[in-house]
Amino acid sequence: MVKQAFDVYGLGQCALDYIGTVAAYPEPDVKCEMSDLVIQGGGPVATALVALARWGVSCVFAGVLGDDLFGRMIRGSLDEEGVDTSQILVRERAGSQFAFALAEPKTGRRTIFWRRPTGPRPRPEEIDCNLIRRARIFHTDGLFPEACLAGARVAKAAGVPVVVDAGTLRGGILDLARVSDYFLASESFSRAFVGGDKPVETCRRLAELGPRVTGVTLGERGYVALAEGRILERPAYQVEAVDTTGCGDVFHGAFTYGLLQGWHVEKSLDFAAWAAAMVSLKLGGRAGIPPLTEVRAWCASKDR
Repeated sequence: MVKQAFDVYGLGQCALDYIGTVAAYPEPDVKCEMSDLVIQGGGPVATALVALARWGVSCVFAGVLGDDLFGRMIRGSLDEEGVDTSQILVRERAGSQFAFALAEPKTGRRTIFWRRPTGPRPRPEEIDCNLIRRARIFHTDGLFPEACLAGARVAKAAGVPVVVDAGTLRGGILDLARVSDYFLASESFSRAFVGGDKPVETCRRLAELGPRVTGVTLGERGYVALAEGRILERPAYQVEAVDTTGCGDVFHGAFTYGLLQGWHVEKSLDFAAWAAAMVSLKLGGRAGIPPLTEVRAWCASKDR
């Protein structure tokens, strides 16, 4: 049970990530030695909430785990960060979400192999609607279409802004767009949605569904967004990327942070791009999340 007021209710994926580094992605039927291996919690919504928690934002996470070792490790990683995990559903005799990623530090690329939770998805009736109504922001990735849509509708009706991290064009995600306020999609989502490299068209078509702000993250090319009738196109912060795992997750968490601070959309997006770039400097999706001291320094530099 959540015992105090909080800021963000997140519903979506949580995972355990094993991330290794290789000089280059191997060909089939060869042995390939890894130079590093880290184990971290992952998942779009879960990692976004970890970033927010480190920056002083109170968060509640709702998702699903199996009753396995991975599930206990995932929950423990969130508890350690101060994210409220009381809304997690544990399915008996089921496996938790797991991912194995190979990162190529020289290019910043990574390849991810993953397994979704093997237990039943959260059902709409298992979501605490009263808790959603108490939030300042509802954040989701749409992995569980029925529950995520039900939660977003409750939030919308209660005047709670809905932020969607749309990593994949999956069933039900466009219905979720219709009840969202901020819909930020990945480059792969955009390509699948419009049939090519047309992020501006993606933003326009998504905006027709109802969100106030739409956007597409483009990795090292930055992002494109449509806000208040204006197209915003910005390059990425230039860094020597080691691993891009978690960059999109933290981008969305940082954008949400900006909304909570009352920043205008351009500043929120700029902060999101900076935070995502910082994540890429270290292996794994959470190790590179900039600490609050650096966030404050970034804010001070923008104020000047």
